[in-house]
Amino acid sequence: MLTALVVDGDATARDQVSDLLCLGGWQVQQADGPEDAVRHALVTDVDLVVTDSDLTGRSGTEMLRRIRRNGSRARFVVLTAQPGADVRLQASAAGALTTLTKPVSARALLDFLRSRTTGPAAQVDLPADAADDTELVVGELTPRLQRLYADALPARLSAIGRHTRAGDATAVAAAAQTLAGSSGQLGHPEVAALCQAIAADARRGILAHSRVEQLQALAGG
Repeated sequence: MLTALVVDGDATARDQVSDLLCLGGWQVQQADGPEDAVRHALVTDVDLVVTDSDLTGRSGTEMLRRIRRNGSRARFVVLTAQPGADVRLQASAAGALTTLTKPVSARALLDFLRSRTTGPAAQVDLPADAADDTELVVGELTPRLQRLYADALPARLSAIGRHTRAGDATAVAAAAQTLAGSSGQLGHPEVAALCQAIAADARRGILAHSRVEQLQALAGG
């Protein structure tokens, strides 16, 4: 299994990208900043580093260079909410293979991994004459992603319920937002909308037990 390191100062953003990678069959580690990322890369042979564009300034550039100097052969991917020539130039100067626009979609991320990386987690069995057919690639990936989503769903729902009962609004917001992201990407808009409402309430310090129960009935039924 290939290993990815997701670097972002925003825990919710890290969780959303990590969730997509996990659904794609990757083993994922997280780092909340450059120093943490360098430490992770020293002790783990990561295959991919995904980082936010805010880290492609001086600290981010140095982070990627340090990871490379320490012997890592990982690919670098930069995510940005403001795609443009300047951001892409910064990312390229930092050693990034590509930039992807935030919020990154499952389609964009997994198509990139299929076409640019190697190893079993990045491969999809396609007919020899259809390797460049994006629609077919997505079609081949979708059933696998839906199975992975279904397998992970009970634990996601359990975490939201557990944190709600414990009164941990921060953890509820993070868990609900993560599930909202993967649900929206994979065609479960009602689950995504309800999770977003739960996360919004939690960020205001409101633990919406009734909505959590509604979510359990909707997604867990």
